[in-house]
Amino acid sequence: MFKFFKSKLKKVAISLKKFSIGRKLKSLFSKKIDESLFEELEKLFYESDLGVKISVELTDKVRDLLKKDPDISSDEILKTLKAELLTDIIEYKEIEKKKPHVIMIIGVNGSGKTTSIAKIAKHYKDEGRKVLLIAADTYRAAAVDQLASWAEKAEVDIIKSKQGSDPSSVVFDGLTAALNRDVDIVIIDTAGRLHTKTGLMQELEKIKKVSNKVIETSPHETLLVVDATSGQNGVDGAKVFNSYTPISSIFLTKLDGTAKGGIVLSIQKEIKVPIQWIGLGESLDDLTAFNAKEFIDDLLSTD
Repeated sequence: MFKFFKSKLKKVAISLKKFSIGRKLKSLFSKKIDESLFEELEKLFYESDLGVKISVELTDKVRDLLKKDPDISSDEILKTLKAELLTDIIEYKEIEKKKPHVIMIIGVNGSGKTTSIAKIAKHYKDEGRKVLLIAADTYRAAAVDQLASWAEKAEVDIIKSKQGSDPSSVVFDGLTAALNRDVDIVIIDTAGRLHTKTGLMQELEKIKKVSNKVIETSPHETLLVVDATSGQNGVDGAKVFNSYTPISSIFLTKLDGTAKGGIVLSIQKEIKVPIQWIGLGESLDDLTAFNAKEFIDDLLSTD
């Protein structure tokens, strides 16, 4: 069981097991079938960070199943719920990478954005690609130094400027350098914007315009970093970010902590964007590609 996380990612499997919907569902189905059962069921789904829409839909699905067959087994119900959840999942599909392939990283402060950038950089470097980071988060004190430190650990190059510099200018210089250095992958760090700060959100548009001017059609991907422990706030933030700049995929961090896992499915339901990466811990190797089926199997595990 817990195929999705395997060996070094066991700490995440343990976290999901602690919040397992499957075990709690089995416990509920041993009770009398009445309206209070469905209220408890909906509450369980919601408290697992599945969001209102999915919680209501799953509760209605269970209600229909029990209405058709009051003697249906809990295992059969779980099997149906897994299939139901999978229908809303959008699998990430690897896109053909142009050279240089430009990835813009967005997300709020505290989401694990800087660490995530380093993990992605090392992933591509380990594939034999030449990687360049651009430190365009020039607003937050020490942001540039932090990224530079991670770049050194990942053994990749970085283009940076002093704090307070115009982010778009840094991006221009970075992309120009990428062309001159025959770089394969460029990763742009942007300011850790709170999704309520409209001015900073609009800065993303400026960065994108400059990027497209230097390298046509870039950025080729826009990856949103989301803290898995942020619950509905993370979902709401993702919706706002997506309204300002279309998101290609999501990097979900901190799933090894107190995260309940449901946010993975809630975000997919709300903004129709695939989860690409799952991040865990602080190590550069604490990274895994998201697999929807195995994730849902783990989340609904009864072990």
